[in-house]
Amino acid sequence: MSFLLGLTGSIGMGKSTTAALFTEMGCAVWDADAAVHRLYETGGDAVGPIAQLFPDAIVDGAVSRDVLKRIIGQSPEALKQIENVVHPLLAEDRRQFREQATSDILVFDIPLLFETGGDVAMDAVACVFVDAMTQRSRVLARGTMSEEQFEQIRSKQMPIDEKIERSDFVIETDTMDHARAQVSEVLTKIRVRIANA
Repeated sequence: MSFLLGLTGSIGMGKSTTAALFTEMGCAVWDADAAVHRLYETGGDAVGPIAQLFPDAIVDGAVSRDVLKRIIGQSPEALKQIENVVHPLLAEDRRQFREQATSDILVFDIPLLFETGGDVAMDAVACVFVDAMTQRSRVLARGTMSEEQFEQIRSKQMPIDEKIERSDFVIETDTMDHARAQVSEVLTKIRVRIANA
């Protein structure tokens, strides 16, 4: 039985980088965003059901995230309909990953882990964080969203203080070396816990 570690944090806090560090240190990582991309690409399991709901969202045989964003912007109930399609497919993707992965520690990189109640399925949760100024500058430096879009995403996420309070481990991603040292420490603690179980 593998140990299930949820990895979460708010936008721009360094979650993807931290997930890569867990991979580097021998953990198998399931990435919720990557799984959504697989479901949306040509031949993906979400294409058919979303085509039935919103035919306009299908571009070149794949689900266009940009079109979906526009649809959700125009009709808030569209989000619920999309979630009703995507969440069960994601759960199935995650289940297959769990069955196939062989690492002693499986990491689940899920941005909205607490918001969706996914934390209850985990043995422990690690939360990444960085100060608000660094978070903002990282997100805006990507050049993929406006300040308004950033604030909109942030408003849908649980406040970082609350995420930290509910987590078993906290990883500050101020520098790469500091993050790497903390990931190593988290894995050591978990492996001690596994050995003593």
